[in-house]
Amino acid sequence: QLQLVESGGGLVQPGGSLRVSCAASGFTLSYYAIGWYRQAPGKEREGISCISASGGSGNYAESVKGRFLISRDNAQNIVYLQMNSLKPEDTAVYYCGASERSACPVGRVTSWGQGTQVTVSS
Repeated sequence: QLQLVESGGGLVQPGGSLRVSCAASGFTLSYYAIGWYRQAPGKEREGISCISASGGSGNYAESVKGRFLISRDNAQNIVYLQMNSLKPEDTAVYYCGASERSACPVGRVTSWGQGTQVTVSS
């Protein structure tokens, strides 16, 4: 089973920026489409972005479009999510996930990271 690890979360002020990372070890992440998801307390996990194995511009949920940017560095086995103009409603645990698919959408996620907490507050 794929193992993914998120990092880079923390506390940021409204309007600020943060970059979270999704890394893999022991397998080639470049084979897979990678999605970013988030879950706030009491809410369903929400898909917010996806990038295909080959890279490209990615896709975004309406809630984050224009503010977040997904990218990948296949040589380093890492997928990034750059988050700009952060709002309090962006506060959530952020997860990356994958399936057997190489192109977006990920669809049914079969491999999740442990999540990283992002808190947007003044």
